[in-house]
Amino acid sequence: MNMPLYVAPEQIMKDRADYARKGIARGRAAIAATYADGVLLCAENPSNTLRKVSEIYDRIGFIGVGKYNEFDQLRIAGVRHADLKGYTYSREDVDARWLANQYAQTLGQYFTHEMKPLEVELLVAEMSPEVGEDRLFHLLYDGTVMDTTTHVVIGGEADVIGNRLQDAWSAGLPLEDAVRVAVGALAGPDRELVPDDLEIAVLARDGERRSFRRIEGDDLGGLLE
Repeated sequence: MNMPLYVAPEQIMKDRADYARKGIARGRAAIAATYADGVLLCAENPSNTLRKVSEIYDRIGFIGVGKYNEFDQLRIAGVRHADLKGYTYSREDVDARWLANQYAQTLGQYFTHEMKPLEVELLVAEMSPEVGEDRLFHLLYDGTVMDTTTHVVIGGEADVIGNRLQDAWSAGLPLEDAVRVAVGALAGPDRELVPDDLEIAVLARDGERRSFRRIEGDDLGGLLE
């Protein structure tokens, strides 16, 4: 009788992590950053049909990078969970921390127990009515959650882009400057990104009922000029 091949658990986890990281690194990066009047969600995305940036619920936005069909399934599940909780209890009970924990459990389950981990990296952002209390939750492929109130870069070349963003970003930037800083960090010194290469939205404290708003076409071109 042949004995089954033994592989150390540490090696299995390392191989899964390497597999997930390689898949994520092939995708283009995205940035979430707070600005004076809310949260900016900015992704390099030349596709006119596939969305990386989306709205989950009141004041909550979502960015996914990596394998589109996988992070879009997570987005849809997040919308359904948020709608159900808001309907069952109240809309105020739905927040980004709770949603990030739901995503972390799903990602961790896939990473630990399934043959193939999800090749995705997620960002859940929440705009607060109070200035300075916006929250950004960064989720890795293995369910690790990190939170900040400043800025986050996810996807390919995140470290390099993060360094460029850190050098140019400062608290309380107006929207125009925040967009230019984020796009400049994504592009780097050797490229120029035009509106058709970008997908940009904001969670804005502007008094309107719906805080999520996409910035496209001439509006985006005006901000980049």
